[in-house]
Amino acid sequence: MSNDVYVVGIDMIKFGRFDDAKPESLAARATLLALDDCGQTIQDMQAIYAGTCNGTMMGQRMLHYIGQTGAPVVNVTNACATGATAFREAFIAIKAGLYDTCLAVGSEKMGKGMLVPKNSGGTAIPTEGLLGSGVMPSVFAQMGMEHSRKYGTTFEQFARVSEKNHKHSVLNPKAMYQKETPLDMVMEAEMIAYPLTKLMCSVNVDGAAAAVLMSEKRTKELGLMNRAVRVKGSGLASDPFTDRNLVMQDVNTVTRLAAARAYEMAGVGPEDVNLVELHDCFATAEIPHYENLGLCAEGEGGAFLDSGATTFGGKVPVNLSGGLLSKGHPLGATGIANIYEIAQHLRGEAGKRQMEGATIGLTHVVGLGSACAVHILEKA
Repeated sequence: MSNDVYVVGIDMIKFGRFDDAKPESLAARATLLALDDCGQTIQDMQAIYAGTCNGTMMGQRMLHYIGQTGAPVVNVTNACATGATAFREAFIAIKAGLYDTCLAVGSEKMGKGMLVPKNSGGTAIPTEGLLGSGVMPSVFAQMGMEHSRKYGTTFEQFARVSEKNHKHSVLNPKAMYQKETPLDMVMEAEMIAYPLTKLMCSVNVDGAAAAVLMSEKRTKELGLMNRAVRVKGSGLASDPFTDRNLVMQDVNTVTRLAAARAYEMAGVGPEDVNLVELHDCFATAEIPHYENLGLCAEGEGGAFLDSGATTFGGKVPVNLSGGLLSKGHPLGATGIANIYEIAQHLRGEAGKRQMEGATIGLTHVVGLGSACAVHILEKA
């Protein structure tokens, strides 16, 4: 029998605001949902991989809510790629034959407003004088402006990304926002860092998502193959060495590295992918990532968007969940939430937003720092 690894249970809580909750209590909710999805219990988990950017030992703290079992727990922090990294570690452990059943969970409590760096005393560094440098909207505004300089991508095209993803979210009951934002509304919203308006920035929300992974042997023993999703490829990368005098992560290069590794492991190419959940933390990121993931040729991301290919019903729909722009972006949970969305489509359980006939999907997250994780999933 092969050593293929399958997602047999997966779920997420509805992203939103949970003022009285903690990352571990949100993680416990998502974990129970994922366990129920495959008829397993926490006692069945041979190892647990838990991700959050908020505190330490979140996995052990989560078990206080649902039952301590003595299982090994590995806690992961990898910026926005945290959840996807926890998932990958569970995948690798089963692939290596250490375990037959593992849990991967990601959770986050987010503050409102803009994420800004902290000084050594733990207080926020004033943003005055920093805009245009290391503050997140500015980093991705620069990414958009560079794409515009090289390929002529327009403000309106970036805004159409937000219009598209908010429209997708209307059909996703677990998204933070389920509201359309017409193009004029997006373009006329408060300017944060040109060309990014407020409606082109991802939503800081609280959330959690979890997945149960199994070996092929165990999946078949339990009769779970009918809803299983095969993890076909997994790629993780950090920035390669360069002699440039910059400290900002090159999100383009790191994505291409991770994607190449995932495609090679999966034995497929971009042309085989039916749908994608990618890291649209800001609208300016999505168009370059079409190119970085090989969905279209270099410099053709804007035209690819304009063609309708990435919209519901298009050739390769992107962010049918609503994306980070509308579903929300709880850092530690995002990677597994993206996998949940793809799994729903491959199972044929995505409801009104279902992409018919989908057999292969791809997820992508980038953590500034640097980390990029790409996973390729296949209908079993």
